[in-house]
Amino acid sequence: MLNKTVEVSNWSLVLAFVMVIISLVISYKEKLGLEKDTIISVFRAIVQLIIVAYVLRFIFSVNNMVLTLTMMLVILWNAARNGQKRAPGLDGALWITLVALLLGGGVTLLLLVLTGVIKVEPWQLVPVTGMVMNNAMIAVGLVYRSLDQMYQDRQEQVFERLALGANPKQASGSIVKDAIKFGMQPTIDSIKTMGLVSLPGMMSGLIMAGVEPVLAIKYQIMVVFMLLSSTGLASVYASYAAYRKYFNANWLLHLPGSK
Repeated sequence: MLNKTVEVSNWSLVLAFVMVIISLVISYKEKLGLEKDTIISVFRAIVQLIIVAYVLRFIFSVNNMVLTLTMMLVILWNAARNGQKRAPGLDGALWITLVALLLGGGVTLLLLVLTGVIKVEPWQLVPVTGMVMNNAMIAVGLVYRSLDQMYQDRQEQVFERLALGANPKQASGSIVKDAIKFGMQPTIDSIKTMGLVSLPGMMSGLIMAGVEPVLAIKYQIMVVFMLLSSTGLASVYASYAAYRKYFNANWLLHLPGSK
């Protein structure tokens, strides 16, 4: 049974569209107003995935390192652009996000290659790049959201510390550390239930593709390690780089979007 692969026909996909209809019916019945966004999101995802599938098939068949690196940079740039949107009004958010992702994802990929966990092959580098960049992007977005909320909630404390002569880092107190924790916590929480509640995507995909479960688990453990690494590095850099943007040259608290 393990040497069999799962093939999804086009007709099966059409029939599976009923699951989208269920979501649309729920939105309509509950008057959530999500019908338009759902339809747009689904069709956008379908188009994007089809395009990516053909692009990846070409890159894998050509096996050219320049094309592989180009694809990895495209993933990095798109992740940075999406991460930037989580920090509206924050000066330099794009470059902070870009460096955070490059640090978190780049160091993780380098370690995976140096330790021999993955090979310098497009069919391994590109998918792993997508996983680490996506996870780091989510973490950075949570860091931005956390910083913004905590500076809003604790601004009086920050003002008091600044008035007493504290510098921005000292005035921020535990805000930066809490932001790092907020960015990493979802990944840590999801790891806690792996194997007990959830069978993660890579492991499930490999098993469905006919891979021996024990081998699939080894790959999933590797994923756990790399997600923790990319999340931690990206969260730390984004927190320490972004908190400075909340203060002007005179060390006064300046919330993004405020005049």
